Amino acid sequence: MDQGFRSLYTGVDLSGWKMEPRHEGHWKPKDWILDYDGKAEAQDKNLWTVKDYGDFELIVDWRFTRKPETKKVPVILPSGDYATNDDGSRKMVEVSDAGDSGIFLRTAKAQVNIWCWPIGSGEVWGYREDTNLPADVRAAVTPKLKADKPAGEWNRFRIMMKGDRLTVVLNGRKVIENAELPGVPARGPIGLQHHGDPIQFANLYLKAL
Repeated sequence: MDQGFRSLYTGVDLSGWKMEPRHEGHWKPKDWILDYDGKAEAQDKNLWTVKDYGDFELIVDWRFTRKPETKKVPVILPSGDYATNDDGSRKMVEVSDAGDSGIFLRTAKAQVNIWCWPIGSGEVWGYREDTNLPADVRAAVTPKLKADKPAGEWNRFRIMMKGDRLTVVLNGRKVIENAELPGVPARGPIGLQHHGDPIQFANLYLKAL
């Protein structure tokens, strides 16, 4: 608080968040933890803040809660492209997968991803997948390293948005640095992504810049 951060989550209820009737019982306050069971039935299953934000620094803790399962996922290169086999098919590797989620920054396209893929959390899916963007933009939104802790343990994002520039620090390690997000709105809400998997969030603090 002394550094100018303000809590986005009261720990008592979901005031400050856009709650729809079919969110209830799925996005649930549990003291200091905001718990999601992955089963919201609302038309928009994601949870968005009521307020819009411009430039900010955001702190979010998160952890997956379901038992990991072995799953094959694609290998992503530092360029943001997918690694391929000799026949042109995508190269796949087995991972211990516990789920998928993300943090939306002003818009759904600017999603800081949370997942168990080898590239690590922090990548910006909507921009990395957009092959109409310049190669340097797609490479910049691809994590420089994997900083995730084992499934079930708490992780901490520190996310900085200034104009159309994004920096993401995961567990004290910088995974995205000053990446350009062309066309990102100047202001917008913060969102917690529904991806059908249970996940918990905590210590959601935001400081306007």
